[in-house]
Amino acid sequence: MQHGGKILAAQLAKMGVKRVFQVPGESFLAALDGLLDHDIEVVTCRHEGAAAMMAEAHAKLTGQVGVCFVTRGPGACNASAGIHIARQDSSPVVMFVGQIARSDRGREAFQEVDYRQMFGDLAKWVEEVDQTERLPEFIQRAFQTALSGRPGPVVLALPEDMLSAACNDVPLREGAVLHQASDLAEPAKTIMERIERAQRPLIVVGGPHWSADAAQSLREFAEANNIPVAAGFRRQDYIDNQSFAYAGDLNVGLNPKLAACFKKADLIIALGSRLGDIETQGYSLMADQKALVHIHAGTEEIGRVWPTEFGVVARADEMIEALHKCTPLQRQPDWMAECRAAYDAWLQPTESPGDAKQENIIGWLSENLPKDAIVTNGAGNYAAWLHRYFSYKSYGTQLAPTSGSMGYGFPAAIAAKLEHPAKTVVCLAGDGCFQMTLNEMSTAMQHGASVIVIVMNNRRYGTIRMHQEKTYPARVSGTDMATPDFAALARAYGGHGETVQNDGQFAEAFKRAEASGNVSIIEVQLDDDVLSTGQSLSATRALALKG
Repeated sequence: MQHGGKILAAQLAKMGVKRVFQVPGESFLAALDGLLDHDIEVVTCRHEGAAAMMAEAHAKLTGQVGVCFVTRGPGACNASAGIHIARQDSSPVVMFVGQIARSDRGREAFQEVDYRQMFGDLAKWVEEVDQTERLPEFIQRAFQTALSGRPGPVVLALPEDMLSAACNDVPLREGAVLHQASDLAEPAKTIMERIERAQRPLIVVGGPHWSADAAQSLREFAEANNIPVAAGFRRQDYIDNQSFAYAGDLNVGLNPKLAACFKKADLIIALGSRLGDIETQGYSLMADQKALVHIHAGTEEIGRVWPTEFGVVARADEMIEALHKCTPLQRQPDWMAECRAAYDAWLQPTESPGDAKQENIIGWLSENLPKDAIVTNGAGNYAAWLHRYFSYKSYGTQLAPTSGSMGYGFPAAIAAKLEHPAKTVVCLAGDGCFQMTLNEMSTAMQHGASVIVIVMNNRRYGTIRMHQEKTYPARVSGTDMATPDFAALARAYGGHGETVQNDGQFAEAFKRAEASGNVSIIEVQLDDDVLSTGQSLSATRALALKG
């Protein structure tokens, strides 16, 4: 006889889980007890949203299921931001939620929530486990569902009396074989024929299932066939940015010349990307219904938004391997060179106001960080400098939410450092973004995650202020904020802290932070006139008032 928590933990170990992220709750004490019996690291977080974000970052970084545990009611509500990220970023996550006793359901008992309704539109599958002996069945199915097709999050609710109940030995389940690669030679041949007929093809990469090998194959294929490659939003590490096939990324602050190249293209090969509203600039770049070849692991994604000339239900990594095996086409390099020139021009810095210039700091990081350094960020205008001026050289070095969730960068950095303790892990954050999850400083200290956080402090919600100045110029409402002494805050947690007032001070501050071997914060104090990579606050306001 063993209780449900032991069965659950044993099944997780059977599935190969090595680490889980959690905020403890009395609703799943039996699971915490069961985890003690296995070599599974339990990362104790300070907020359920951060725990779910860490699980999502782990999934994104490893390609394996990220696992988190949260308690019922408020815990599940807090965690929902991470589930939303996993959904929009196509990351396989399984979240276990404590639940009230089965006998109390339907009475609005303490912290009672119907999780099928709550997560029904956020997760791929939501279920409540009512029978202890069926835990292995539900867990195996949850992992399979999270990984299959277009990956995503799964939520399993665990009534506390079910989890603590004892039952006879229950057979554990092996992880299912989720994917049998089909022969993609014929689809690859068709795609090559379509590319050969095109004058200006453009590959757009994104979505799940990528790897270092796939990124290398993409580079070699694109260069051999003289086809430019544009990365989807926050998928810049899918190809070495130094490749002359790389044309830039389709992000919020899009390079106008890349937008022009996209419009000029007569064939789009969407390789894993959903071609969402960010990549297509509010669906405008595809408005002329240009020819589209769409490769995606989710059947439902092909033809969902855009008319598709040729669609292939396949993983992006397997499709690029099949294309890589094809005989290269004899194409002239002019079109690829034109797109690359647009990217090179975009790399030339636009000077920011003040003494601490983000373009110079990001440029220094791009030149000096190891090629395998992992850089994370959340949401905010500060990230535009990173997207524009940082060159990603290796796959698996960018962790950022395509959902645009604030607060993501720091939890993601902790998850990355725990997975790769020997690598340099840098979190770039705005003062608003960082303050959403900076309580995880103690999580980093407790678990030895010595990440370096660079806080770009402009004392406001910069992205919202930008839109505010464009729409209601000089009418500032609700976008300014007070900020702490971030360097002192780092020291209060037992970490290393520095304050930088000009970009000339940054390099030495970073080296000291790195040498400390501890979680570190470098606060960069920005000029009040800093707003976006292309325009100052005062210029944005003046233009809006004039217009």
